[in-house]
Amino acid sequence: MIEILSSTELRRARVTGSLVADILQALKTRSVVGTNLLDIDRWAQAMIVQEGAVSCYVDYAPSFGRGPFGHYICTAVNDAVLHGLPHDYRLADGDLLTLDLAVVKDGIAADAAISFIVGDHKPPESVAMISATERALAAGIAAAGPGARIGDISHAIGSVLSEAGYPINTEFGGHGIGSTMHQDPHVSNTGRPGRGYVLRPGLLLALEPWIMADTAHLVTDADGWTLRSATGSRAAHSEHTIAITDHGADILTVPTPA
Repeated sequence: MIEILSSTELRRARVTGSLVADILQALKTRSVVGTNLLDIDRWAQAMIVQEGAVSCYVDYAPSFGRGPFGHYICTAVNDAVLHGLPHDYRLADGDLLTLDLAVVKDGIAADAAISFIVGDHKPPESVAMISATERALAAGIAAAGPGARIGDISHAIGSVLSEAGYPINTEFGGHGIGSTMHQDPHVSNTGRPGRGYVLRPGLLLALEPWIMADTAHLVTDADGWTLRSATGSRAAHSEHTIAITDHGADILTVPTPA
């Protein structure tokens, strides 16, 4: 299903997007050396409930997961990259942490992810990986607009990641979003320009370049959810929800101005 939102729904989407971004920034600030991933999950739950929103994850049970996810945020550490199931782990100095959050508020969903390094030790290779996903995300957003095609976005993202020297996995990528979290069209993190669905004003997309340092192959953790790099190498992930408008693409998952 591909949804095209009305102007009223787009206004609600902006509220949801800001909420997701605000929660992620608050959690980033609180995620320090010694923080337990289960505490991050509890903090996310409290913030979501306080704002009258609903988690997209708690009851989420797709074919690739093991039963309902059962938590409020994805927490992926080091070699984990997607669907990181919160568990009893305390963050260490230099850990690469990805927080991925999706909620619904007033009937509209928004989805975003941030990767960052915990503590004072900043491994250069991890800094470079995070930067590559952020640059690829910016390139994908710049390629989006009315009349552009999904392939234009995929090509822009993939070009940045490839030029940075990272293998690209095509099993998981970006997606349409609206009244539900995962919708068509699928947005691969690499592709050919001029191909695929033509973007229309009112379409929401969650773009999410993610990479692993030296492989494109994933393995599923024993928890049945967390996806890790097959080689144990580190991974990074950046995501925004954007709205296609008459003039281009607006990023919805930006924090509320201070």
